[in-house]
Amino acid sequence: MFKFKNCSKFIFSILFIIGIITTQNILFAADTIKLGLNFTNSGMLKTQGEGTEIAVDIAVAEINASGGINGKQIELIKYETGSDPKQAVVGTRKLAEDDKVLAIIGPFSSGEAAAAFPVGERLGIVQIPNASSAPGLTKDKAYGFRLTEDEGKQFARLMQAMKRKNVPMSRAAVVYASDNRITSIVGKFIMPALLKKFGATVAEPIGFTVASFDVAPQVTKVMESNPEVVGVAGFGVHAAAFHKELRRQGFKGRIIGSQLFADPVALESLKPAEGTLFAAGYWRTQDAAATKFTEKFVEGTKKAGIARPFPHHVDAQAYDIVYLYKQVIEAAGVTGDPSKLTEERNKIRDQLKKTIFSGVTGTGTCFDENGDAELPGYIIEIKNGDWSKFDEFPADKCK
Repeated sequence: MFKFKNCSKFIFSILFIIGIITTQNILFAADTIKLGLNFTNSGMLKTQGEGTEIAVDIAVAEINASGGINGKQIELIKYETGSDPKQAVVGTRKLAEDDKVLAIIGPFSSGEAAAAFPVGERLGIVQIPNASSAPGLTKDKAYGFRLTEDEGKQFARLMQAMKRKNVPMSRAAVVYASDNRITSIVGKFIMPALLKKFGATVAEPIGFTVASFDVAPQVTKVMESNPEVVGVAGFGVHAAAFHKELRRQGFKGRIIGSQLFADPVALESLKPAEGTLFAAGYWRTQDAAATKFTEKFVEGTKKAGIARPFPHHVDAQAYDIVYLYKQVIEAAGVTGDPSKLTEERNKIRDQLKKTIFSGVTGTGTCFDENGDAELPGYIIEIKNGDWSKFDEFPADKCK
């Protein structure tokens, strides 16, 4: 009997301790606001994506230093995709199911978002990419939002700027990277359609691969149509390569692009590309907030060993997504309580739909009926070896 009583006391003590530990874990978890970061800093989109983590870390550090969200520190859990849409899907599942985050920053690109958005719908978790700009990706998605601007809208703004400043564009050619989702969409559909809408005769778009080093064959075909402008649906390195070869073959007109090659990393190689025009969703000295972020970001990239003269607009958008979540979580009264995870994820979704947000990318930002942000547009010209603001457009108003 004595042994049984002692054994019973021992078992009770163990169960009591387990109960305390479990309770403490629950309380600890509720004392943080868990956010996920589904990002890329390797693979095909390494150059464009490697600033995202730095921008997000800056925002998280600032918010936590100023008291957090509703008095709770942000707990940021990261998943790196390697630019692979399949890994973006894995990241969304891990962050939502295993890590039980409230919402996700990312995934990064259009291809990744196209793959991961349906998963977020099934799991009931908001995802906000910072670089996904292919048209229509958020349509009919309850949990898919984007703090990016549509490639079509930004390229249309470029067309408007060229027309009102009398840039010749009656004859146009388009080249595009054929092995990337967004460059193919822009090159095969968006650029030709909008160039025609603004009065240009457009030759059949010409494809090239992302890994192409010799673009002479494509340029030879381009020159056959005697264009005044050449649209390059590719990244900064492609714009530089085509500029060099076009000039070598005697092209006298302008190279134009969408947001895709608005990449500060490509500035050095694009310095000789005087007159090149493209769109961007961020201007680094637009106001005091943008200037301050630019300074912090450049400092952060230097420490990380990344060469960035200033932020890419996708970096600014990543930074703003963190502050957007802060505003939404505070307004919705989200607590981070694990027992209310589904309820609070839905609160974030519902609050986003009615949120007006101001950040380094612009003021009064709202989301349209499909969950896409309305952002300003800046038309950039390569002038004297640097980015120069050629024109700008305010954000459209949400209906």
